[in-house]
This record gives sequence, structure tokens and C-alpha cells, in this order.
Amino acid sequence: MVPHRRPMTLTTYTPGEKEMQMSETSGAAPHDAAVEVVRYETRGPVAVVTMNRPEYRNAQNSTMTYALDDAFYRAAADDEVKVIVLAGAGKHFSAGHDIGTPGRDIDSSFDRRAGLWWDHVGKAGVDSRFARESEVYLGMCRRWRELPKPMIAMVQGACVAGGLMLAWSCDLIVASDDAFFADPVVRMGIPGVEYFAHPWVLGPRFAKEFLFTGDRMPAARAAELGMVNRVVARDDLEAEVMGLATRIAQMPRLGLALTKKAVNQAEDLMGLRDGMDSVFGLHHAAHAHNAEVGSDPLGGQDARSMRDAARRGE
Repeated sequence: MVPHRRPMTLTTYTPGEKEMQMSETSGAAPHDAAVEVVRYETRGPVAVVTMNRPEYRNAQNSTMTYALDDAFYRAAADDEVKVIVLAGAGKHFSAGHDIGTPGRDIDSSFDRRAGLWWDHVGKAGVDSRFARESEVYLGMCRRWRELPKPMIAMVQGACVAGGLMLAWSCDLIVASDDAFFADPVVRMGIPGVEYFAHPWVLGPRFAKEFLFTGDRMPAARAAELGMVNRVVARDDLEAEVMGLATRIAQMPRLGLALTKKAVNQAEDLMGLRDGMDSVFGLHHAAHAHNAEVGSDPLGGQDARSMRDAARRGE
């Protein structure tokens, strides 16, 4: 049975007027005003959502996060979309959260969607950090995990820290043979990223090794451990993902939605959601400690120092 196919459509997302005004009044660095930070297209029953900051390895600022949410919401609302593919433009899927590009917008306000915490802008310490990360990091990933349509992460190159969170929010991960995965934030004194799924995805012992070392895990090893569904050559990645997505799209929409919810509920009954809540508190204890005894909540690290340490194998 061949699924109904529509002509391919393409839409791009750029920051809205309100977000631009917020950035200007807050004194933050401007958003990527001239950059289409997320691309949206449909290929028959498949929506393809593409992060589009390749010059920064698709580092996720808040502008991108909310543009992703717009795209996912659109795909969820479209009755003709059965499956969603999340991709990253350029050589890398995503190098994680934006902690140092010119488009970093940590001090900008956005309409909150994932929870009811107050606006973090203009506040200090935990009052700001906990509110922001509850919304933009943990809250958004949880929201996307519950999207009632199958999501496939199409991963090439780097999938690091915040990028790992995006991939883990998806139901399936298909990776190129040059992809690698890492969560190196223990170097900051922080016990893993906000969406702390490590013990459930990797098992406790491999989760500890992954975090203790901060090493890059090759795609082949990730597949051996069950974190990745398929590994293919880089040139075959898109065809493999689209073939899988189209095959899944032949299933009834409600059946897919209920099956996804069933597996997610079983995972939560095994402690995933409560575990994340408990570790989120430890995550912020680490941020607060760094800010109290040092110069910043990231333990003196930035994107360059983290990257250089990973390359040296430290």
C-alpha cells in the first residue's frame, strides 16, 4: 500500500517581531534575524524539520528552540503528516545548547509554552536559571517527546549535550557512520544535561562511563548499546531515514499515536520522568555551586574549551 503523497512544501521560520523587540530592550545579542533558523517541509506524509545554523554546528539558542516548537506543533496539527523527521543542516546534527555564539539570546523573553514558570529575564541566580531551564531545556524536550506522531532523528556528525537531548526526545535515531554522541558537561561539574535519560537509554553502567569520561561515542557503539536504531553510510542517511519514515507512515495514525504513548508510559513507570525531576535538582545545585565559588554557572567552561578538551581526549 503506497501512502498518499502531497507535493513537497517548504516553509521557513524566522524570529517574530515580539522576540526581536525583547532582544533589543534586554540588551542581549540580537537573534539570528536574517537567518532561517528552522526549515519545515513536507514530503508526502512525512514532515522534515531541519535545524539551520550550520555555521555554529546547529547550536540551539532560544530562537531555534521556539522555532522548533512551532514546526513540531504544525506537524502535529496537520492530518496528512504521519511521521516527523528531525535533521540538522550541514556537517553536524547539533553541538548542543548555545553557550557562546553571536546569536546567544539567554537574556531574551519568549512566550512560555512548556510550563508555568515565570519569565527568567531580569532575575538573578536560581530564580532565573531554574525558570529558564525548566521551560527551554527540560520542559520543551518533554513536550516534544509526547508529540503523538513518530519522530525520527536523522543524525550526522556531532550530537553533543543539548543535541543529545533532541535526539533522545525522538522515538527512533538513525545515524551516519561518522556520527558521534557525547555528554561532556561533567567537565563543568554538572551531572549530565537537563533531559537526564542516560540510565534508561544506556543502562546504569554504560551511562556512568559515558558521563565519567565525557568521551565521544561512535555511532556503531551507540547502536551496539541500543541507543541508535540504524547506522548507515553518510551518503545513504537521508534515503534510509525517508524510506523508514514512509514505511511507518503506512500504519494508521491513531495506532501509531497509541503505540508511542504505550511505550512512553511504560518507560515512565520504570522511573524516567521522576528520575529526571530528581536529577534536575542536582543539575541546578551544580550550577549554583559554580556561581558561588567561581565566576559563572558553567564552571569556567565555554564551547571552545569543551571542544578542545574533547579533541585532546582529556
